[in-house]
Amino acid sequence: MSLQKVRSKENILDYVRSSSTIMIGGFGGVGSPPTAIDVLLHSDINSLTIISNDAGFPDIGIGRLVCKDKVAKMITTHIGSNPVAGRLMNENKLEIEFVPQGTFAERIRAGGVGLGGILVDSGLQSYNSSRENTVKIDNKRFYLEKPLTADVSFIFAKKADTYGNLIYDKTARNMNPLMAMAGEVTIAEVEEIVPAGSLDPELIVTPGVFVDVIVESEGVNWKWVWE
Repeated sequence: MSLQKVRSKENILDYVRSSSTIMIGGFGGVGSPPTAIDVLLHSDINSLTIISNDAGFPDIGIGRLVCKDKVAKMITTHIGSNPVAGRLMNENKLEIEFVPQGTFAERIRAGGVGLGGILVDSGLQSYNSSRENTVKIDNKRFYLEKPLTADVSFIFAKKADTYGNLIYDKTARNMNPLMAMAGEVTIAEVEEIVPAGSLDPELIVTPGVFVDVIVESEGVNWKWVWE
């Protein structure tokens, strides 16, 4: 990937195809990349597998892609904030793989650092695991959960330098740093782009080596539920 990482929003479509698996950061829309979502929303791309913390709300975040029938499958922790996602699931029009939130985060981390999976205690995870995927340690049974990776990770950050070093703002630092490591291509949508070397190294969370493309954000284009 070129060191010239700053691109226009239109270049996002150079990296995504119909039926791609993509990760999208954020939590209920907070920390989700609004410009990237809008580009996908107005493209011909469909049948996506989306790995995200939740299904957003109908008019907020990832929920906008779900409601426009852009998504064939979600790997997620919950969809309760988006009744459209629930309806589509019940109509067998949207496949949902539910993952407990802690396990979800660790599966992404495992994908990002190249682990073969993680071991989790018995519990809700057992519904997603077969008996073949078990390991016994000190007479206690654990389930193997496989890592999560994506063709493209879409993340959102407060600030980037032109090399792709990222600083996050408050709760936007949820799934974004993990997903930045787990995409074959990582596209960072950021509020501000500054020259390489101008960021305080102590504030950098995601090193630029994980970031392939930088797009300047046009800002949130939805109304939050609390407004």
